[in-house]
Amino acid sequence: MFFPPFNEEAARYERKFMVDAMDYYAVEQQIRIHPAAFSPIFHPRYINNIYLDTNEFDFYFDNVSGRSSRKKARIRWYGEKEGFVEKPVLEFKIREGMLGNKISFRLKPFRVDDSLNREILLEVFRNSELPVWALENLLFMKPALLNRYLRKYFLSFDRKFRLTIDNELAYFGIGSNNNLFTEEYTSDDVIVELKYDQAFSEAAS
Repeated sequence: MFFPPFNEEAARYERKFMVDAMDYYAVEQQIRIHPAAFSPIFHPRYINNIYLDTNEFDFYFDNVSGRSSRKKARIRWYGEKEGFVEKPVLEFKIREGMLGNKISFRLKPFRVDDSLNREILLEVFRNSELPVWALENLLFMKPALLNRYLRKYFLSFDRKFRLTIDNELAYFGIGSNNNLFTEEYTSDDVIVELKYDQAFSEAAS
């Protein structure tokens, strides 16, 4: 598969941490008293993702094996997990170490229900304004996982660091054929992610 070259100049740091030793409220309290003076921005919202992968789950295995160069493809939307998705976005993430690029495309609206399958998604892709390289890559991918979580957003006082907290994590089995989303796995873990431009890497260390 072909992906655009990694754009190091536009890349930013993305550092993700899974917290299982503290509950959500304890994590948020630690963030609020941090010297960087993080404060909430935006309203908390539910995020839904359909992750796409190859038949051999190349993206998944590259990620869990800790490869420095890795890629990710997903469809993201906000709000309810099922029903009519008015503003879905296709995202390709390309990472080199802790630096990441994200390439996003708006997709045509579609419905998430038990009839959703690979063929429906391929039709959505064909009807959306996607570049040739993206369409060709998507022909070699299939829906692999649907996940959902509640995200809260924070920004440091100097506006250099953006931080998110995810909780209410839920994972649903999804395949190429019809889906009932009955294979649900939930987790009490909390995921914290810190994002910042390369210019601020020294301050983050």
